[in-house]
Amino acid sequence: MDTLTQPKKKAALSFIFVTLLIDVIGLAIIIPVFPKLIEKLIHGNISEASRYSGLLLVAYAVMQFLFSPLIGNLSDKYGRRPVLLFSLLGFGIDYLFLAFAPTIGWLFVGRVIAGITGASFTTASAYIADVSEPEKRAQNFGMIGVAFGLGFIIGPVIGGILGKMDTHYPFYAAAALALINAAYGFFILPESLDKEHRRDFNWKRANPLGSLIQLKKHPQVIGLAVCLFIVYFAGHAVQSVWTFYTMEKFRWSEDVVGYSLGFIGLMIALVQGGLIRIAIPKLGQERSIWIGLVLYAIGMLLFGFANKGWMMFAFMVPYALGGICGPALQGVMTNEVPANEQGELQGGLTSLMSLSSIFGPWFMTYTFYFFTSSKAPVHLPGAPYFIASALMLTGALLAVRSFKRNAA
Repeated sequence: MDTLTQPKKKAALSFIFVTLLIDVIGLAIIIPVFPKLIEKLIHGNISEASRYSGLLLVAYAVMQFLFSPLIGNLSDKYGRRPVLLFSLLGFGIDYLFLAFAPTIGWLFVGRVIAGITGASFTTASAYIADVSEPEKRAQNFGMIGVAFGLGFIIGPVIGGILGKMDTHYPFYAAAALALINAAYGFFILPESLDKEHRRDFNWKRANPLGSLIQLKKHPQVIGLAVCLFIVYFAGHAVQSVWTFYTMEKFRWSEDVVGYSLGFIGLMIALVQGGLIRIAIPKLGQERSIWIGLVLYAIGMLLFGFANKGWMMFAFMVPYALGGICGPALQGVMTNEVPANEQGELQGGLTSLMSLSSIFGPWFMTYTFYFFTSSKAPVHLPGAPYFIASALMLTGALLAVRSFKRNAA
């Protein structure tokens, strides 16, 4: 029997949404000023700063890859609530390291701490699966997208404005938000996984490779998991390069970067908060996946070809519409897995995301660095977006192939 009644489930979803929203605002606040902070610490230019940014993201991702299956399995044994609170506390400590870092090395220390504890989205995904009916999981997973969208509307705009005053102000604000979020969760967030559905901790299932191997138990999941890996990898053309690309190509300042990220957030929120509730039931989860991937590919290609700043805002439309594929992918995969293995599934998927984040940021930022440096045969800042577009199309083909194989 579930410990949460239907009204309590709705309340719990509201709590987890607010928790995620505050988390994303804290994450997004620092994005517009990160390039300038790195430039200042390395005494270099925007092109050189992009390389360090990629390495910082890799440091975070390596820790995520190693520790997220452990965190996911701990949440299957002890419940989602304590794990989520531990994660939020880790983010607060990380932002304080970033705020007071006297050298580039301290930035790496902060990122390592955040990577070890940063399981908020893994645990939140398992939480949503706990309190959702199977047929509503895809729609409820859209809440993560809405939280990202709204967080990226509010966070970067605040970060851009604060960053123009002082490079360190956004990091103070992010630390305060993370610690307030931990306090909010401590007093408000209920536990979602009752003791009947918990399972014993198993080290074999908690290591990164073991977590990935567990995905093999579900043939339909493994095919789509590979597709998800490609989406995550290609997505770093936007996540890791956007600020550097727009500052280099269009000479945008921190506040304009913040407004652009805020607009992306608005578009994502509209898609995840409204459109998916119409599109996924109408198109079906399978069609939503490959159509979304094609839209992602079109958006990436247009970003790479943009030669005026306003075009980046216009081309966000097809890119944001591609967001229908994410909740549909999550919905298909979670419906294949029993209740007491949802944390393990999300841990495995987060391991895939972290694995892509080990190579994705490094690859995309190095590609940007190379094609904006004096060593490049041609000056081509949009190179990461062209590569990402091709990868998204590859993901669409893999998804269609996976559906045909499973149907057969």
